[in-house]
Amino acid sequence: MSARAFIGPYRALLSVRFSLMLQYRTAAVAGFVTQCWWGIIKIMVLAAFFAGNSRQPISLSQAVTYVWLGQAFLALLPWQADADIAVAAETGNVGYERLRPVDTYSLWFVRALAWRTANACLRAVPMFAVAAIFLPLAGLAAWSWRPPASPLSGLTFAISMTLTVLLSSAMTVILDCAVVALKTRRASNLAPLFVNILSGMVVPLALMPHWAQGFLFWQPCAGLVDIPYRIYFGNLVGRTAGEGLAAQGLWTFVFIFLGRTWLRRVMDRIDMQGS
Repeated sequence: MSARAFIGPYRALLSVRFSLMLQYRTAAVAGFVTQCWWGIIKIMVLAAFFAGNSRQPISLSQAVTYVWLGQAFLALLPWQADADIAVAAETGNVGYERLRPVDTYSLWFVRALAWRTANACLRAVPMFAVAAIFLPLAGLAAWSWRPPASPLSGLTFAISMTLTVLLSSAMTVILDCAVVALKTRRASNLAPLFVNILSGMVVPLALMPHWAQGFLFWQPCAGLVDIPYRIYFGNLVGRTAGEGLAAQGLWTFVFIFLGRTWLRRVMDRIDMQGS
């Protein structure tokens, strides 16, 4: 079988799934408005924090950009398992996944990839328009989304965000495996708690205690938010930025390996019955 024939089904699924996710425009608009509101609240909290203690590893303007990036790419976070796979696990229809003439892990990974990127695209573009263009024009430049620190930072950010999408998709498949193994979507209920805190979505990890910085930098969730955003505004440069990319790549590989191994074992325990 040629490489093109092997990749074809996954590429087709990626295209169809991405297009399908783009149809949910009403939900995206509602999510965008909510994310703008929460972004403003978080910026106000950070402004009060920096007013009381301005000696921090990042500046207020960098923290503001961090918040807007977080709101723009919120949909990339692996908060829950794929809803369709969760329903299939609860009804028993997940057994049909074994009958498909494709690699199940690759299929689920592509589903997660399309889901995360499509939802993020629907929100990121209008968020950029409001936070990076409208706010400066409205005289609120101090609360706006700033451009990358340098062209190199922008390029490195693009590479880092690519790794973020892959890492998030790999973590999503892990949640899918947990849902199938336990036969309930509740298996992924704790994911938002750990993802939000350890990714830096609630509080930038750079503002966490100094003694915890080593652990926070190298744990897997940092690659979802903190590492790419700090690369964007130049807080991570040179060797440190390279270490951030390495951490993202390493954890992506680890989660792909764990997900593939776990999914194979879960599928091996599924029995198909019928006439």
